[in-house]
Amino acid sequence: MNARDILSAGAVIPVMAIDDIDTAVDLAHALVEGGIPTLEITLRTEHGLEAIKRIKKEVPNAIVGAGTVINGEQLKAVEDAGAVFAISPGFNIRFAEAAAKSNITVIPGIATPGELMLALEYGIDTMKLFPAEVVGGKKMLKALYGPFPQVKFCPTGGIKLETAPDYLKLPNVLCVGGSWLTPKEAVKNKDWNTITRLAKEASALRQS
Repeated sequence: MNARDILSAGAVIPVMAIDDIDTAVDLAHALVEGGIPTLEITLRTEHGLEAIKRIKKEVPNAIVGAGTVINGEQLKAVEDAGAVFAISPGFNIRFAEAAAKSNITVIPGIATPGELMLALEYGIDTMKLFPAEVVGGKKMLKALYGPFPQVKFCPTGGIKLETAPDYLKLPNVLCVGGSWLTPKEAVKNKDWNTITRLAKEASALRQS
């Protein structure tokens, strides 16, 4: 799958930090059942790679990717774990070179026009704006659309259910990233019904 297909599969990509590996598969099932197929499992915890492996194997309808990938070594590791895409929080030349050699889709995080132009130099036209709310959010995306109408984004960072619809209305936004779909208490308590309900609310944003 290419980056735009991956990001367009759902209105929201949940940012999943797996604290308990035994919750990973059930959490993924709950999200997919709610209409959220694209899953970003971050490398912020020690269980990230193992979670990718398990979800890839046991949740066939999920589009499994990795988040918080910050160097070439991690990029190779998530590819070996079975991820079909990798999302980074930032972008530089060394990571760009690693992305160019990778066999999976890389969606870099950018926060400035300069980083955006670097990504374009490496043939990447689909990116994450991060941290979205900190760097200008909707105003930033509207400003970037003028000189870079060909670029599409998944803004992530500080976005909530209430603010997501305004982002999704922008012509250069394919989806948004958010952690509100996986509240720690619900995951800890294995309250999968709540997770599925949140996923359904998020999925419905595409039609709102």
